[in-house]
Amino acid sequence: MLEISNIHTFYGGAHILHGVSLRVEAGEVVSLLGRNGAGKTTTIKSAIGLVRPRDGRITFDGTETTSWASHRICHLGLGYVPEERRIFSDLTVMENLEVGRRPARDGIPAWTTDTLFELFPNLAERRYNLGGHLSGGEQQMLTIARTLMGNPKLILLDEPSEGIAPVIIEKMAEVIAEFKAAGLTVLLSEQNLHFAKLVSDKAYIIESGEMRYEGTIAELEANAEVREKYLAV
Repeated sequence: MLEISNIHTFYGGAHILHGVSLRVEAGEVVSLLGRNGAGKTTTIKSAIGLVRPRDGRITFDGTETTSWASHRICHLGLGYVPEERRIFSDLTVMENLEVGRRPARDGIPAWTTDTLFELFPNLAERRYNLGGHLSGGEQQMLTIARTLMGNPKLILLDEPSEGIAPVIIEKMAEVIAEFKAAGLTVLLSEQNLHFAKLVSDKAYIIESGEMRYEGTIAELEANAEVREKYLAV
């Protein structure tokens, strides 16, 4: 579904990603793990076209998208939930969702406001509240729900557990499990190994812009040396 092959990404003269590769198969939930500044967000932004690699190749759903603009990649069916949330604070929950609406796609679940309100009951209760009046966790839910209104084939989640309460983290894990059951493919960047273990099939670890580990979540859980070396605070 998504393949990133040996990409080198720069910010100006700063070389951030050094030959990064990863692969996400249809129906998988894959975590990209690493400490702050490791290159997780740059990898996600490279995939969605917000920064363009100088070298390497990105393929989504059989189409090379390395040099594509973000809106073209989104229209192809790649959804993106940024770490910064970026909701429209002066629009209601319903209006935020309408901004994200796109037609249904063949062969994947079609998300509607009704199905999303079942998934996110907090948003249903606040459907006419302004986005700026929601809690941080509710804003995160709204950002995810708005992205799902675009009926993506694969969704990129950048640090979904960052800055939200533990009870919301557990809810977020349930939501991602619902995504997988519905056939949606997910790539998430995370520092929170506990959260990643709750939801993921497979994990990559990135450090200093280079991939250091690839394996199943079970293999990572059994490898204390790797966890200590690359994920310990």
